[in-house]
Amino acid sequence: MDVLVLGGGPAGVSAAIYAARAGKSVTLLYMDMGALGRAERIDNFYGCPATTGPALFEAGLQQARDLGVTVKKAQVLSLGFGMEGLLVETSEGDLEAKAVVLSTGTQRKAPKIPGLRDFDGAGVSYCAICDGFFCRGKEVAVLGAGEYALHEAQVLAPLASKVTLLTNGEDAPMCEFSVDRRPIAALEGADGILQQVRFQDGEVLPVSRLFVALGTAGSGDLAKKAGILTNADKILVDDSMATNIPGLFAAGDCTGGLLQVFKAVSQGSQAGMAAVKYLNSL
Repeated sequence: MDVLVLGGGPAGVSAAIYAARAGKSVTLLYMDMGALGRAERIDNFYGCPATTGPALFEAGLQQARDLGVTVKKAQVLSLGFGMEGLLVETSEGDLEAKAVVLSTGTQRKAPKIPGLRDFDGAGVSYCAICDGFFCRGKEVAVLGAGEYALHEAQVLAPLASKVTLLTNGEDAPMCEFSVDRRPIAALEGADGILQQVRFQDGEVLPVSRLFVALGTAGSGDLAKKAGILTNADKILVDDSMATNIPGLFAAGDCTGGLLQVFKAVSQGSQAGMAAVKYLNSL
């Protein structure tokens, strides 16, 4: 395909619409409604009567479909490089495109576990592809209970001596990894380096590194996997919404700034047109 859009909100749909209207083959992937799903009322969008976030979300997807965009519901697991362009791993299989627009919203908040922020970069990681190399022959843990957590565990399995999935009280699907469902009390270490996870029952699990993979992969997670430049988990883009990776663009809340629908629509339109320009230059 020509363009793959990750995210079904205002930025992603706008990018898909502009690319499709330019005659490009476009696929849009979304997992949920994102921020629009939490918007009870929207009455400040130009020319649009008061509506709800979910209603605007569904109207946007339908508009994209009407213009020939292929819309699929799937969880994005990883973003990287393929034989003919950019490769996206999803819960429904791998997809490859010449250009990708990343519009998956803001980064998730980290869980409130004592010690988690203290060991960030010193035993706590958010990208198995990035940091798995440093865990060769060591015991590691992945914090999470969904498909994204299982994906990170699978990346680590050939490298680490043991991978334990920590669900922090949540249920986890059947898998080949050791699963510990006990609630976590704190992360502990010495000399600023993570050494163990302490559970609320007082027992501890020695680990050399803990990989946080809660929920679905956020924009910051995907950016790190692909080598996209970020600043405080916000993706850095130029005036055309291009990242430092050729063919990879970003738009909407994941770029920071004002978190408003009109801004996401504007950036998505720019990203879609920039992706078309990039494809036409190949």
